[in-house]
Amino acid sequence: MVSDTLTGAVAEIVGNKRAFANASALIASGVAWTPSAMLSQYLTNKTEHENPPTGRFIEVDGISLHYLDQGAGIPVVMLHGNGTMAYEFEVSSLLGLASKNFRVLAFDRPGYGYSERPRGQAWTSKEQADLLSKALTALGIEQAIVVGHSWGTMVATSLALEHPECVRSLVLLSGYYYPVPRMDVLLLSPPSIPGFGDVIRPTVSPFIGRLIWPALIQKFFSPALPTARWEAEFPVWMTLRPSQILASAVETALMTSEAFWLAQRYAELRMPITIMAGTHDMHVATKIHSERLHDHVPHSKLVLVPGAGHMVHHVAPEQVLEAIASAAA
Repeated sequence: MVSDTLTGAVAEIVGNKRAFANASALIASGVAWTPSAMLSQYLTNKTEHENPPTGRFIEVDGISLHYLDQGAGIPVVMLHGNGTMAYEFEVSSLLGLASKNFRVLAFDRPGYGYSERPRGQAWTSKEQADLLSKALTALGIEQAIVVGHSWGTMVATSLALEHPECVRSLVLLSGYYYPVPRMDVLLLSPPSIPGFGDVIRPTVSPFIGRLIWPALIQKFFSPALPTARWEAEFPVWMTLRPSQILASAVETALMTSEAFWLAQRYAELRMPITIMAGTHDMHVATKIHSERLHDHVPHSKLVLVPGAGHMVHHVAPEQVLEAIASAAA
């Protein structure tokens, strides 16, 4: 009941209600020509020109989803975390490594990369799982190994709970599984607030995001350093586009309620599950989340990567590949 109430409240806030839509349109028209909004739009156009979609598109329920599709064999579906995109799996080398033996489909989740995220619903993990299950069915994908990182573990788990026919096994990386209070929920969710968020998303949010970006990445990778491929290839501004900031802020606001809802159902999971995390994750405490989930789901396998932080798939892609291969076997 608490989860339903929280989720409903967020849906009400971010939904495309008529009053909010009218107010947002008026506000947006007022800020569209400010210098910061014009610069933000210029940088958005520039980064999209420099980083065009490299995958394929599929339309589901009138929503266009972008995904990368490489390799052949047992299907592996990869779901990225909050604030990133499918291309991150390529930058981590995991996509290329896995595609040598599997058919890998890495999706831009709704609102990220080049996938659409229509306003009018909160896009909870269940809503995203429902959409992805239809996409997988349309693509003829059955019984996939589903790999989720960070917020993507929530979508992966929802897919396994709501559409178990789609999931052969789960590989969960650095997930947030229990409703532990987080300061970033307060700090990073304001861009999702109607009216106020419509003002700051195209004006100040992208530039604040760019200022704090180095500190965030250091925290995500710590105690390791960002990889050379990350530094050279990850398109930072793609994550700072106003549309993607909205998706990220909404998912930040939903974190606690989503974890609360999912935690009630972990015992229902029946397929093989590998839980992987770095021993030094500074973003999502491994003992509180990954180790606790392993205790909660006795048939799961726990793999802890010494010296790795939150970005375990970048620091140890070969070990993640081993988990995928084990799940296939």
